Amino acid sequence: MLCDICNKNQATVHLTEIIDDQMNELHLCEACAHKKSIQMEQKFGLSDLLAGLAEFGEPQEHTEKIAVLKCSNCGLTYKEFKRIGRLGCGQCYSSFRVSLAPLLRKIHGSSRHIGKSPYKLTASKANKKVGIVELQMKLQEAIEKEEFEEAARLRDKIRELERNS
Repeated sequence: MLCDICNKNQATVHLTEIIDDQMNELHLCEACAHKKSIQMEQKFGLSDLLAGLAEFGEPQEHTEKIAVLKCSNCGLTYKEFKRIGRLGCGQCYSSFRVSLAPLLRKIHGSSRHIGKSPYKLTASKANKKVGIVELQMKLQEAIEKEEFEEAARLRDKIRELERNS
């Protein structure tokens, strides 16, 4: 199948556009798909999406407070992050934590990255890894709540699971 735009190259990208409830399928070569993605980002960029999600459902007083947040490392403000859609450095995650956590939950369904398991990892090993990560999260919560007996119990359970892995 040839590209719907240039009619020269083999179509390798299949795109479905929905505009005003009209579905349109495009079959594009890589070069035309790249041009199309640039056009789409110019019309509706990632920063617009992030800005919209960042403001969705936030009370006005909260929005005003976070607008003045600034990264202590790179100097990026939260307002600039919303405008450009990119963080300036790794420290920005800590500086903007209060605002990024709900945003990450909206985008990814979670504010914590657990990672992926290699394909060859067996299901039981994968379940153990997930179990350890969950216990580590509970351990962190127990430490923050100063529940040190619970934290010690969780620490011991994590060590046991890691030894048996």
